[in-house]
Amino acid sequence: MTDEKPRGDIREDFLHARHVKFFIRCLNVLPSSYSSLDTTRLTIAFFALSGLDVLNALDRIADDKANYIDWIYSLQVLSKEGRDVNNCGFKGSSTLHLKGYEDFESPFDSGHIAMTYVALASLVILGDDLSRVDKKSVIESLKHLQLDDGSFGATADGSENDMRFIFCASCISYMLNDWSGVNIENAVKYIKDSLAYEHGFAQGPFLEAVGGSTYCALASLVLMNRLESLTSDQLEKIKRWCIFRQKSGFHGRPNKPVDTCYSFWVGASLKLLDCYNFVNFESNREFLMSTQAQSVGGFSKWPDSHPDALHSYFGVCGLALMNEPGVLPVYAPLNISERAVKHLHQLHMTSLAS
Repeated sequence: MTDEKPRGDIREDFLHARHVKFFIRCLNVLPSSYSSLDTTRLTIAFFALSGLDVLNALDRIADDKANYIDWIYSLQVLSKEGRDVNNCGFKGSSTLHLKGYEDFESPFDSGHIAMTYVALASLVILGDDLSRVDKKSVIESLKHLQLDDGSFGATADGSENDMRFIFCASCISYMLNDWSGVNIENAVKYIKDSLAYEHGFAQGPFLEAVGGSTYCALASLVLMNRLESLTSDQLEKIKRWCIFRQKSGFHGRPNKPVDTCYSFWVGASLKLLDCYNFVNFESNREFLMSTQAQSVGGFSKWPDSHPDALHSYFGVCGLALMNEPGVLPVYAPLNISERAVKHLHQLHMTSLAS
């Protein structure tokens, strides 16, 4: 992976070392409150691994990198005789693959589009070459997951479908450098149809605009190289909607309290729209500093609350967008560090040259 230095000296009020320890703990042990997330354990691992990367602290887990890579690959649902290729991808944990019952195949033991995204992203962050990814089957599964309206479901056997999974499909296609599994025209139409009356993007047509779905829509269009499918008037109104989401930090929709994660979701949207300069850095940073857990590290949703992996990761990424000293730049469309993306692009060039 390319060496890259964090920007400047760490400021005293940014608890960098405690955040590093928080993410390492997330990789090793979690409190009982996380038990409900057992089937999506891979997501927690992504938050921790990418968080350490953005904090320029992957060297702290250098001795375990190979083990993490092997664990991620152990969650890959491979194509084989008797298994539908539409179920391929990565699952969130080994919950349905118990030791001593390796031959047991549950109908629920299948890939999930969000887990496939975070698996690939985590492998790239760890410097893997993706050579063990069943790329052909993953791309084929995307064809089955896309619905007639252009959106994507999460699993082959049916699930909710919305903007989140268009984003996941776009990231998967970009990372594997193969867009043959996505009907881009239909996906773009779904995104445009989901532009709400208030000029943010919703999870789907006729729904309320939210900061998270706005990011997913814009990032997908950027990855597809189709941001220009929106008119200049639409883009200006989307910018305005995003800018108005800042109070101190950012909230996800009008009349809601500010929330740590939206410093990334909305902040990254403004970055994608090339207007992040309109953010009040001081106010946003002051809010993020107030959501740090002073004793154990990590960030919480709101001040004086318990930290969690998701808000800790997006808190760090929100700071990265503001060029916070001690963190690495983040590549907004993929939601990983620019260092990891450089490694990914090197893999693409190597693949094209072979």
